[in-house]
Amino acid sequence: MAKDNYVFASESVSEGHPDKVCDRVSDAIVDLYLGADPQARVAVETLATTNKVILAGEVRGPASITHELIAATAREAIREIGYEQQGFHWRDADVTVLIHQQSADIAVGVDATDSKDEGAGDQGIMFGYACRETDALMPAPIYYAHAILRSLAEARHSGAAPLLGPDAKSQVSLQYEAGKPVRATSVVVSTQHDGSIDQREVREIVRPHVLRVLPEGWMCEETSFYVNPTGRFVIGGPDGDAGLTGRKIIVDTYGGAAPHGGGAFSGKDPTKVDRSAAYAARYLAKNVVASGLAEKCVIQLSYAIGVARPLSVYINTNGTGKVDEDRLSAVLQELVDLRPQGIRTHLGLNRPIYKRTSSYGHFGRTPDADGGFSWERLDLVDALRATFGNAAR
Repeated sequence: MAKDNYVFASESVSEGHPDKVCDRVSDAIVDLYLGADPQARVAVETLATTNKVILAGEVRGPASITHELIAATAREAIREIGYEQQGFHWRDADVTVLIHQQSADIAVGVDATDSKDEGAGDQGIMFGYACRETDALMPAPIYYAHAILRSLAEARHSGAAPLLGPDAKSQVSLQYEAGKPVRATSVVVSTQHDGSIDQREVREIVRPHVLRVLPEGWMCEETSFYVNPTGRFVIGGPDGDAGLTGRKIIVDTYGGAAPHGGGAFSGKDPTKVDRSAAYAARYLAKNVVASGLAEKCVIQLSYAIGVARPLSVYINTNGTGKVDEDRLSAVLQELVDLRPQGIRTHLGLNRPIYKRTSSYGHFGRTPDADGGFSWERLDLVDALRATFGNAAR
């Protein structure tokens, strides 16, 4: 039986964290290719360390996208984050591009032909989740952990917090009572800073951002508010620790409050179901909860490489559902074609909309006018309510 009273924590990392630098570069390359050819195929990984960036992977796209253009795109992504430090500078870093053409063995299994549908880009399991803990229908700990760092980043970019650096981490622990979050028991923020200020000064720069983000009365005790616990954080980013694409998958999703299939998102075009099916699963789960059919909802999709239709569609409303889960699964599959091409068409995923997803979470965001975060739309709610009637009230 699930516990009703407990403490649960989630962490976030900023756009300047070494792994997030790599996610942003990889997704900038995805956008570069999809902007030139919506049918391009991209699987690009990035490694970053002291003044060194290495890109490796496979692509299929226009010959006009040269290694020089890829390197320039990587530098621009790093510049946008704000790295102009001696040990990691967008202009001075050595960028090595080791990208080759997509494997013919992979392409033949994925491409559509006259005799078969487009198959999934790989095997795997993907999860989506939604709950009523926040207005964004996200778990509260990861939602507030992201919001703290996003607030700090906005202050840094605007010039309001010029003594902060790009690299930062947060961790929010919340007390749950009767299964609902009621207050923070601890808040941890570590942020890179200029060497001219000390830990106490950093603490007072950070404090108002935490107070602004948390609901009124939720702030933890002063003794449980930790800012730069080691006392100093001047050397940061890839100069302080190497980064890799895809190492922050729990930060990218639900902060550990729901399962994750294991596949990373960044650096992959939407034919890869690691990305597109995870977006579809979130889309379905969010609409189920928003329609009133459940207080929380987990959806799992599974695929095989080269096979179009999902092998399974699993739904678990954790005892909060108002309708039969098997019927709900059938209705959702009627509303949305869960074949890879169907997902991409329904959500409009063949667009350069991915660089913006690389930090502060892929979920719980506001849909953009150009199609970004389309999986956060609530356009299935009316259909679900019409199908299930009073159960959705």
